[in-house]
Formats: sequence, structure tokens, C-alpha cells
Amino acid sequence: MAGSIVDSMNTTQGGSRRKEHSISTSVLVIGTGGSGLRAAIEVAEAGADVLAVGKRPKEDAHTSLAAGGINAALATMDPDDTWQQHAADTIKESYDLANPRTVEIVTQGAAEGIADLERYGMDFAKEDDGRISQRFFGAHTWRRTAFAGDYTGLEIQRTLIRRAEALDIPILDRVYITKLLVADGRIFGAYGFDVIDGTGYRIHADAVILAAGGHNRIWRRTSSRRDENTGDSFRLAVEAGARLRDAELVQFHPSGIIEPENAAGTLVSEAARGEGGILRNGLGERFMERYDPQRMELSTRDRVALAAYTEIAEGRGTENGGVWLDVSHLPRETIMNRLPRVFQTLMETQMLDITASPIEIAPTAHYSMGGVWVDPVDHSTDVEGLWAIGEASSGLHGANRLGGNSLIELLVFGRIVGRSAVAYSDSLEAQVRSHAAVAEARSEISELLEAEGRENVRALQREVRNLMTEHAGVVRDEAGLVAGLEKLAGIEERMADVGIHPDIAGFADLSHAFDLRSSVLAARATLECALERRETRGCHNRSDFPEMDPGLQVNLVWSPSAGVVRESIPAVSPDVAALMHTGEISQEGKLVE
Repeated sequence: MAGSIVDSMNTTQGGSRRKEHSISTSVLVIGTGGSGLRAAIEVAEAGADVLAVGKRPKEDAHTSLAAGGINAALATMDPDDTWQQHAADTIKESYDLANPRTVEIVTQGAAEGIADLERYGMDFAKEDDGRISQRFFGAHTWRRTAFAGDYTGLEIQRTLIRRAEALDIPILDRVYITKLLVADGRIFGAYGFDVIDGTGYRIHADAVILAAGGHNRIWRRTSSRRDENTGDSFRLAVEAGARLRDAELVQFHPSGIIEPENAAGTLVSEAARGEGGILRNGLGERFMERYDPQRMELSTRDRVALAAYTEIAEGRGTENGGVWLDVSHLPRETIMNRLPRVFQTLMETQMLDITASPIEIAPTAHYSMGGVWVDPVDHSTDVEGLWAIGEASSGLHGANRLGGNSLIELLVFGRIVGRSAVAYSDSLEAQVRSHAAVAEARSEISELLEAEGRENVRALQREVRNLMTEHAGVVRDEAGLVAGLEKLAGIEERMADVGIHPDIAGFADLSHAFDLRSSVLAARATLECALERRETRGCHNRSDFPEMDPGLQVNLVWSPSAGVVRESIPAVSPDVAALMHTGEISQEGKLVE
């Protein structure tokens, strides 16, 4: 496992001395959610040294919030299902922006991913004869979503933690990584600090796997908790020399709760609609009849979110600016067995009994479908020795992610990337180092600790969330995006005058300062890409360009130096294309305002 820890000292704030740990390992995994743990497990099973690092407790990683299920064409319920049909559904509902090779790898490898979880001891819901149960999720042709109640992600996270512990994988889950260490274009580790006592961590590694999530926390109402998904992966990768892809493609989940304020955006699982939940506006109308009369509540997330947004924007919402999701007509036994977490969440946050009353919801920023640019086959990046997986990466989801696809993605590419990183480490004949890179990482922290400016990092974070909500929400237009970029430029200037004040509770202020840097970079990439995508496609709704533009069936790749560059998408294989049915995706029900 990870090598020995050696203490050293370096000069920091006010000339005082600050402890620093030095660690060496073959593979460093940044992020202790599902994708990071699955990759670390693969490395350990291959017999290589690995260290996993996360800024929040591993038991509380974002993966634990994933509720509804995980997709694989197991055909346990519908014998006609195949991986090719799963791939066809994924590409079609991505609005043709998913990378076909990535999609094929995930859908082909999905059954093995489920088998891995069972091998690790996960208990899926089963039919009476022992088959894994599978249910419908929106826009899937067949029932292919396996589950464990409505807490599938939590059970996956627990299963992976148990497997990691069995393999004695060292996990540091209160270390904030601030910088990737690069020498001559090649990764040689990362630098960070302990979020409680501020101890520095210099970690040398042959290979680094970036699994630190996406950027949906930069919106005001979001399914992410405080201090997660602030764009950390994006900033770390870009500053190391990587690029981002499709930053503008952010999924707004239809059903985030509205109240109380401190829980606004908390997700009501798509399983609630999958089990038969009905959506009604403030007038009591079942409004999905206007937007997708065939699929109704089982339509894709982007369409349901846009439908809810439109009902609210046109004055047919509830008094609090939402719509109603009602499962009270379902048998109480169904709710308690199939939707226990939804029931518990509403009881805890609102003392609301969903077996008797509807739930007030509104769209919430939920998932980064874009992310770090990666190779479609092995998820390597532009930087030698650096990989990205899970929500940190890009390529699978395009302009609309099918529910249940994210959990299977982390299992499939966790396995692939873990093996790739081990092979790379084994192939190295020498390890690069750079004293200058380490010194720069140290100085970034030291300079912030010495900062005594008047700007509060928390206040600036809120301003970022406000501007993204106002100018880059469910529906966007050119004037709003330009105004958002102008506001962002003002925030970027004010960041030079922040004050950092560690206290007896720890170094949260320092963490927030780096969160802010990540959020600002992610916001700029999102706004600039959204401005370039002058069309309406999937989750990306431009009211000034309401039609889909065939010329924009491309991925948008962003970097600070080159700005936005268009990247072509490979052709879909004939056997998968044949299962995609009709050609163009209907725009009926979109942007009716």
C-alpha cells in the first residue's frame, strides 16, 4: 500500500513552521466516492501500491446520495434487452453528443460491473426466484435499472468501502488536494493539506486518478451538499495542462425539494416517478401531457425539468414557485418498500407524510455531464500520468444523462482506469520530480494563509451561485450569458482581496478559498461554452436559438489558452445505430414559452 510518511517542516504564515507529511505511492486516487474507490480497489487487486485521498468522510461521499438505481442489460426482467439496445438508448437520449466508443465500453462492461458488486457482497433487490430485480427508468427501452430500495448509491458506497478495507487500502479522507504536481508535462503526484489541522501533504505518485466530482454546486439550488462538487476536478486538471469538454451540459433534475432553505435542492429520487408518481402544476393539471404525452412522467430528465420550469415561469406553479409530485395514490407498502429514503427525507426535512400528501419540487442542478477531456477508451487526459473518471470526466452522457447510467459508469471505468494506471506505473523507467512545482504548491497555501483582505470567500461563492442561477440555469440566452461573464469578471478581480482566517474549528476558510477558485474556473468554462452552443439540445435550452442545429452536433472543448474549440464525434456503429429507431429527436414540448 502507500509508502512511509516522512515529516518535514517549511516556513509559512508569519514565519512560523508548519508540519508537512511526505508520502510515496504508485497510484494516487483523488476522491473517495464510488469511482475513486472502485479504481483504488482495482489497483490494489493488481498488487500495486495505492492511496485514496478525499476532502470529506468516505462514508459521506456524494455517491451515497444516488438513489434510484444502476443500469445494466442483464435481461432478468425483459429477455429481449441487450447491451446494444442500452447503448442505443444512451446515445439517442444524449442528443447525439455522447462518444459512441465510450458508450459501447460502458454498456458492454455493465454486467461485469454488477457482478463485481455482488462479488464484493452487495445485496441487490431480488425477485422470488433469485433474479436481480430491474425497473424502468425514464427513456429506457427495457427494465434495466437494478437497485437496492431507493438508496442504491449508499449501498454501493458501503460495499466499496468494505472491499477497500478488506484490501487494506489506505484512505485519507480529510485531506484537501490543492494542486497536481507536474514536471516536464508529466504528473508526479499532488499537494494538499489536512482540513482540520492544516498539516501539508506532499504525495509522490507515478500515476494520478482524478475522481473528485463535478461542478453542480456552483448553482444556488442543487442536489449536492455544501462543499462538494465545486469544480475541484476541473481546476486541478486545467492547471496541470488538461482541457474540459462540454462544461455547458449540466443536468437539472426535475425534482429537488424547495423547503426548508438549508435543504433546498435535496433530491427526490427519479424512482418516485419510476414507481408511478404523478406531476401536477399549481392548478392541479397533470402537465406532462403537454410535453411528452407518450412517456408522461417517465420522459427524460431534461424534458421533465424543462416542463416544470415552463409551468413555473408561465405562472402555473405553486405559491412557492414549484410543482407537485404525488405518490400518495400508490399503496403504502409500495412506498415504504420501494421509496423508503424519499419517505424518510421528507419526514426529516418537512415532517411531510408522502403516503398522504404531495411533494413540492422544482428543478435542481444535479449532474455535470461534461468534465475533463479524456480518451474515450482508457480515460487518460492530455497530461501524461493523469486519468479522470466518474463525474470528473466526460464522454458518456452528452446533452442528457439517463438515470442509472452514472453508477455503472464509475464501476466500468474504475476497473479500466485502475488497470491502465498500474500498467503505466509499471512501464516507467524513472520518476520525474520538480522542486519548483512543489514550492509553487506550498506558496499558494502560504499566501492564502497570510491573506488579510476584506473579501469573504463564502460571500463570493454565493455570488457565483447567484449569477449562475440567474444567467445559466435551465433556460439561457446570449444577453444573460454575456451579463454572467461580466459579473464573473468582477468576482475574479475581488478574489485578489480575500481574507483567510483559520480558527479552532480547523482550516475550513482555506478550503473554501480553493473551492472558490475551482467554482470560478468552472463557471467561466460553462458560460463560455454555453455562449458558443447557439442551439437548444437536451439539457441546454437557448430561448434565442430554440431549434437544434445539426452543425453543432459536436463536443465543445475548453481551455484558458484556446477558449472554446469544436471537436467532432465519431460515427455510431451500424448495429447500435439500427436500434436508435427514428432519426432526429423530436423537439415537441421544448421551449413552449
